[in-house]
Amino acid sequence: MLTSLFFEHGATFFASGWTQFAAAFGLAFLMVALFGRSFISMMHRIQKKGQPISENVPEAHRKKAGTPTMGGLLIIAAIIIPSILFMPISNPTGWIALLSLLMFGAIGFVDDYRKVTSQSKKAANGLSPLTRLGLEAICVIILAYLINKTIPLYIPELSLAMPFGIILPLGIFYYVFAYFVIAGSANATNITDGLDGMLVKLYMPVLVVLVVALYGATRIGFMDTVMFLPAASGLYAVLGAAFGAVLGFLWFNSKPASIFMGDVGSLALGGFMGTVAMLLKSEIIMAIAAGMMVLILLSSFIQTMYFKVSRKITGTGKRVFLRAPLHHHFEELGWPETKIVERFFIISILFSGLALVLLKFA
Repeated sequence: MLTSLFFEHGATFFASGWTQFAAAFGLAFLMVALFGRSFISMMHRIQKKGQPISENVPEAHRKKAGTPTMGGLLIIAAIIIPSILFMPISNPTGWIALLSLLMFGAIGFVDDYRKVTSQSKKAANGLSPLTRLGLEAICVIILAYLINKTIPLYIPELSLAMPFGIILPLGIFYYVFAYFVIAGSANATNITDGLDGMLVKLYMPVLVVLVVALYGATRIGFMDTVMFLPAASGLYAVLGAAFGAVLGFLWFNSKPASIFMGDVGSLALGGFMGTVAMLLKSEIIMAIAAGMMVLILLSSFIQTMYFKVSRKITGTGKRVFLRAPLHHHFEELGWPETKIVERFFIISILFSGLALVLLKFA
């Protein structure tokens, strides 16, 4: 909006993607920093008892009962407003990324609302898994269709970009692939959001990789392995706002957390991450950068499947981990919460570093 206004009056300062990134980053960070405390107070008044603590988490988490949730609403607002102000309005990529944020945020909001109003301590007191997966599938189909429309004509439709410049046409299976990327990202971030400040710390290195991929996609010759995607220039302000919003939220979400992100935040950020990766044709690079989140998601899947299979075979369910997801396993081993977060953060940086190397040379 402001970018278009400046253009109309001959000011080209905001024509630079990095200017849009910086402006959106600054405004998003300030919005969360300035309004965070009053937002937390409002959530306290509205929710009263805050987020119920699941019975399936370690005992140490019981003391977090009463902490307000749905902090993701503030994150979403702090991403959308600066993005609309500073991104090129006519560019569809920014709008698609924001649409993914809203759609997955809406699913998370319903989930959070059910948990807060029911105050049930059961893990499945929100939307049923089948309902949530179905809603996510609808969102993915819409997003995948729109994403495919932004791809330049010199790139085959419904295709996957592989390392070493290989383009793999997927046809109708493109939508299946999109489900694994976008919904998978949403559920990975959702499960990762289990310790104070952890999701933000694991999310930011992935954002760095996506920003580098964006620069490569909008600069011919910067990275030989990255496709030239001129429409991707609409993502500078959106990624800047996302970076500023999550960094600002960490101020209030670091241990001891004053507010939780909730499903409205974690699902929104995950769906957004997967959507941006698809807009940049960097799905595999994103998966590598988000390797720590993938491991956390896999730990939960392995635990569930192994328990079911072993119970069917032996009559008694057995577990691979002391408790799933993975961070709870280390809590049961006696690791302090802050040590788990910092070590997972270090591993996330290493995964993102590997992704950057592959982005440049693969």
